[in-house]
Amino acid sequence: MNIKSLLLGSAAALIAVSGARAADAVVVAEPEPAEYVKICDVYGAGYFYIPGTETCLRIGGYVREDIGGGDVESFDGALAVDHQDGSINHTWQKNARFTLKTWTGQETELGTLKTYTEYRMNFGNNYGDYGSSTLAGGTEPNPNAGTAGWRAGNKSSALEFAWIQLGGLRVGADESAFDTFIGYAGNVINDTIVPYGGFQTNVIQYYFDAGNGLSAVVSLEEGSGSDTIDSYVPHVVGGLKWTQGWGAITGVVAYDSNYEEVAGKVRLDVNVSNELSLFAMVGYGSDNNLNDPTNNIDALGRGFYKLWGGNWAVWGGGTYKFNEKTSFNLQASYDDWKDIGLAANVAYTVVPGFTITAEADWQRVGQGAIDNDSVWVSATKKNNVGGILRFQRDF
Repeated sequence: MNIKSLLLGSAAALIAVSGARAADAVVVAEPEPAEYVKICDVYGAGYFYIPGTETCLRIGGYVREDIGGGDVESFDGALAVDHQDGSINHTWQKNARFTLKTWTGQETELGTLKTYTEYRMNFGNNYGDYGSSTLAGGTEPNPNAGTAGWRAGNKSSALEFAWIQLGGLRVGADESAFDTFIGYAGNVINDTIVPYGGFQTNVIQYYFDAGNGLSAVVSLEEGSGSDTIDSYVPHVVGGLKWTQGWGAITGVVAYDSNYEEVAGKVRLDVNVSNELSLFAMVGYGSDNNLNDPTNNIDALGRGFYKLWGGNWAVWGGGTYKFNEKTSFNLQASYDDWKDIGLAANVAYTVVPGFTITAEADWQRVGQGAIDNDSVWVSATKKNNVGGILRFQRDF
């Protein structure tokens, strides 16, 4: 056998083996096409399509740390029992909050279908019993002294918003149109030193946009807490707004079905320049059927809407933007009971999404104040000073 015959034979054998193996070849399945998340820019930044649907979803929220001291508003007279001698010490009030928000949007033949939810979880020191009612001016031991002092721990977690809106119709948990439609009282943290209305409630609302900056709202509301409606008759809020490039004029009127009382507010917003914006708001409410105790400004009986003292109240203030990172915010308030509130802060955006705000607050309690240095209910002192430092990361 010569070399040529050997090479030809080997080649024939390789072809035969290759053919046999080809008959048993493994067929690899084609990969299924990946379904990538699609960006939805119809409703603004951050939305994406839920895979397999026409619904756009946005997920966001914030993480916040508040450090408060003094005697004003929600950071009111935080106290602690001294571990060594049992005396009462003033202390910081701290609160960490995680808030999760969702938005959805979808176009339908009846208009835009939207939802909004917001859930808040808190950790911090909270009000508790002090072991003896002598701190409140009494002499008997406190039978509820199970958790003395402002102790840190998990606090409230609450569903703040959960509403559905189709076109102009909104139903669900929201804040009262008495506040949301006319606007909150400034860009300060403690904007309710003189309160301007109730907030969280179940609503059935209808918003109407007439064009040319004219809009309106009608809202049927349940109230909340002790101001929840006491029959089938809802609280009712109506509002009218005219918005232009220079600012806006807004008015709202509310009927409190529990007391059969009426309250209203009118507001003027003015955009003075790109840097400066101002607002002024006045409220008036009837109180013939309300029972306002004169010895406790936080007592029940003001109704859901007219929370200020007496018949009337005024709020005013503004925002000045030094640059794109730094702004100064101011609010002043006064009511018929001669309650006075001042709040001012500086907000600084360190990097996009992270803002530090330092605020100082002063309150002068008018009618019903106890002019002493009681550490038990500091809100009844004639003059109260406090402040808060807030760190907030929005996402």
